[in-house]
Amino acid sequence: MSPQALLEVRNLRVCFRLAHQSKPAVAGLSYTLHAGETLALVGQSGSGKTVSCRALTGLLPPHAAVSGSALFMGKELLGLDERALRSTRGAGIAMIFQDPTRSLNPAMRVGRQIMEALRLHQRMSKDDAHRRAVQLLERFRLHPAEEQVFAYPHQLSGGMQQRVMIAIALASRPRILIADEATRSLDVITQAEVLRLLKELQQQLGMALVLITHDLRIAANVADNVIVMQGGVAVEQGSTPAVIRHPRSEYARALLDAAPRGTFTCEDADEPLRMDAS
Repeated sequence: MSPQALLEVRNLRVCFRLAHQSKPAVAGLSYTLHAGETLALVGQSGSGKTVSCRALTGLLPPHAAVSGSALFMGKELLGLDERALRSTRGAGIAMIFQDPTRSLNPAMRVGRQIMEALRLHQRMSKDDAHRRAVQLLERFRLHPAEEQVFAYPHQLSGGMQQRVMIAIALASRPRILIADEATRSLDVITQAEVLRLLKELQQQLGMALVLITHDLRIAANVADNVIVMQGGVAVEQGSTPAVIRHPRSEYARALLDAAPRGTFTCEDADEPLRMDAS
C-alpha cells in the first residue's frame, strides 16, 4: 500500500461471461485513492467506470469474473464472501446512484429510511436515530427537517430526494463515498448545490470521494485527479489540470470538445482552466 492510501486498485479486470463468450468490461485499471481526495472517473455509457466501482463492493451479477487487486485500508476486497462485503459496504465504502426513485423505498417515510441506516451501522436506539435523522435532514438543507422527516419520497423534488440518498449513505460515516452520476438528472442549479454539499461534507468528514460522470466539466470543477475511460481502458489518467490542459488521447479531446465552453475552476490549478475553442 502507498503511504496513507485508503484504496489501492491494481490491474482490475472485469469480464462478463455470456453464453460461450467472455465480454471484457474493465481491462487493467489501476489507481490509488487517499483520504480527502476526489477522483473522477469520466467516460460515456459502457466505458467501464460504474462496473469498476461495483466490482469493489461486490455489486456485480454472478456471471461477472473479477480479477486483480483492490486493497481497502490494507484489506483485499476482491474475492470476499457476501458477509464480509456487507461489513465493508456502508461503513467502509458507500455508494449513491443516479436515480433516487429506484433506491428509495416509495412506501417508507424518508426519516425512517435514514433511521434504519443509522441503527444498522451505528447501533442507535430508535429515539436517538430519529433525532439524528432530523439533524441530518437539517444539515442537508431539507427544511423544515422536523416535517420532512415524515415525508414520502414522491413528496420531495428530485434534488431533495438525492440529498436524502446522500444522508442515508453518510449515516454510516464511510471512508469512501462513490457517487455514480448522482447529479445527472438534476437541473444545473440543483446539480451545483448537491456537488457543493458533497465537497463540504467531504472536508468535514475527511472521506475520499469518487465521482462517476460523463461530464468533464464536473470533473474539472471538483476533482483532484481524473481517469478518462473508454471501452474498459483508462485512456487518460492524471491530475485534473494536466488532463484538462494537455489531453493526450483523441477520446479525451473529444470529451473536452463536447463540454460547454467557459471557465473551469480547479482548486489546485495555478490559474483557471479554460474550455476555449483554441
